[in-house]
Amino acid sequence: MSIRHRYLIALPLALVVLAVAILVVWRTPASSPPGPPAERYAKALRQAHAGLPGAARVLYQQLQRDDLTPIRRAALYNELPNYPSPQALKLAKQDLEHGDPLVRRAAIASIRRLLPPAQRSLVLGPLLEDEEQSVRFAAVDALMGLDPDAIGLYFRPLQSALEQYQQALEQQPDDAQAQTHLARLYLHERDFPSAEAALARSLRLAPQDPDALATQVRLLEAMDRHDASREVLAQALALRPDSAFLQYELGLWLLRHGQREYALLALSRAVELEPDNADYRYTLAITLHDLEQVEAAQKQLENLLDRQPANRRARVQLIRYWKETGQLQNVQVLLAELERQNPDDPYLQQGL
Repeated sequence: MSIRHRYLIALPLALVVLAVAILVVWRTPASSPPGPPAERYAKALRQAHAGLPGAARVLYQQLQRDDLTPIRRAALYNELPNYPSPQALKLAKQDLEHGDPLVRRAAIASIRRLLPPAQRSLVLGPLLEDEEQSVRFAAVDALMGLDPDAIGLYFRPLQSALEQYQQALEQQPDDAQAQTHLARLYLHERDFPSAEAALARSLRLAPQDPDALATQVRLLEAMDRHDASREVLAQALALRPDSAFLQYELGLWLLRHGQREYALLALSRAVELEPDNADYRYTLAITLHDLEQVEAAQKQLENLLDRQPANRRARVQLIRYWKETGQLQNVQVLLAELERQNPDDPYLQQGL
């Protein structure tokens, strides 16, 4: 397998492939109707994705099977973080030793969302020395940003795998995505000259790539060139004022610079342009709450849950906001729905 291919499948964005896999398994050709096991798999995946009652149970049952193809097994991990429990973590940890790298990478991505940073390195640290390069790189992505205390004994393996990652990406100078990701890795290390060089290569190949522009903004901010970072966003938005991504990035920039009222306008515009984007709407809700617009924040989270009932992050946050305002009947409704989805969810142990 070429370095280029290994890199591409190692990127977090490769999880998009899993979403495609979900659609594939839902649509079995009429000329070859699925047997009962395949039907149960597709039903479980739909049930988990829609947040229906019993979703966690059927999802765990499918992960306990040993006859799934790697791509079908990996697709299950795209849903698992919405259904945390000791059983969920146990299943994901077991698949860190799966024979197929695709499954190991999917399990890494799932555990990244299941565990808080302080616990993540103990579980994922050993994967930094996995025999498969793409798995090592996926582990690096999952552990980036943790402080040295959280990384603990895996500090040296992380540095070694990170250097391998950077070297592999350096060998892809004509790949814009590779160079953008390389710039982010160098930015994390605060190696600004190397980050600038990688980003320049990326922007030369794809001058208007939104991800590269967002990385450029973060790099300029890290270098204390805040006016320049704002100008990059302003120029990009002048060319594409209807880009939800750029409006969202503007909102984040304004939040980082303490301008929450103006950020609210940009985030609202991003949600208007892309109403089904969970991250955009969730950030808007948090910002509204921070500005003491609690009812508006609640409505945004309600809207998000109407669109994505399985979204546990939004559900838990809405429960917290309703607790703050004493709307305990609404809290009980959401907790009851959560219990039907996943009776072993740790949040249920907190009660009212």
